[in-house]
Amino acid sequence: MEGIVIKSTGSWYSVLRPDGTFTECKLKGKFKVQGIKTTNPLAVGDHVVFRVLREEGAGLITQILPRKNYVIRKATKLSKESQILAANLDQAIIIVTLAEPRTSTGFIDRFLITAEAYHIPAFIIFNKIDLYDENKMNQLSVLKDVYEVAGYPCFCVSALTGENTGDVMKLLKDKVSLLAGHSGVGKSALINTLEPGLDLKTKPISKAHRKGVHTTTFAMMFRLSFGGFIIDTPGIKEFGLYELDRNTLAERYPEMRALMHACKYTNCTHLHEPGCAVKVAVKNGEISKVRYEGYLSIMAQDES
Repeated sequence: MEGIVIKSTGSWYSVLRPDGTFTECKLKGKFKVQGIKTTNPLAVGDHVVFRVLREEGAGLITQILPRKNYVIRKATKLSKESQILAANLDQAIIIVTLAEPRTSTGFIDRFLITAEAYHIPAFIIFNKIDLYDENKMNQLSVLKDVYEVAGYPCFCVSALTGENTGDVMKLLKDKVSLLAGHSGVGKSALINTLEPGLDLKTKPISKAHRKGVHTTTFAMMFRLSFGGFIIDTPGIKEFGLYELDRNTLAERYPEMRALMHACKYTNCTHLHEPGCAVKVAVKNGEISKVRYEGYLSIMAQDES
């Protein structure tokens, strides 16, 4: 029987059956050493084949069907292993806040680079606009422009008041969508606003550190009453790039990719070569300086 993994706790997997019911399954041991080296052999969104063990009433996953895509990140700076956040996605969405907690452009860019690497359409949702004063709204306007010019549709919402969440509902309708971001940016709160019946747990920001508190422990997929599925993920502190190839990094920036063939050299890294169309575009304001400086930073940090 085939099904879709909708929850993973590390040892047990909730699998959605075609009839809408669920079966708690274990993974057949041999899969734990196959495929790419990750902390989780199975991810939410994976399509699997399983059989029910009559004596236990549980299921045994015997086959993982081919993935059309997935979002993956390095597990930690010290570990060579990586973590698959979710698989078989129609779109990937990063939830961003400018304060409490602050999401850096570096974090945003690394998420977008990963989505580009697996050809997953990506979107940005700026949450908590109900908390922003005039200064923060100006910052938001600038940042929104940076990413929309780069080719990423942006949404400015308040999960608390519901402002502009109707636009997000239209975005999610009939799609399989991943939601990711730091702890405290309001992923679960936003899902509750869109689908109140789910009543996901939420917690206030830590007063001591002004950072988010983990409320989502395991990635989980939810069916949306208006069509589609949404995957809520635990808060991510850092987003390490998996198997970064510095020679192709620029291809993961849509605004740079569009100018690749305009550079003098076909293998231009957009760092120091003469006749670089990307550097000219940055100088002319056609490519955001923020995005280009982020590119330089990743090239430097991840150089081996």
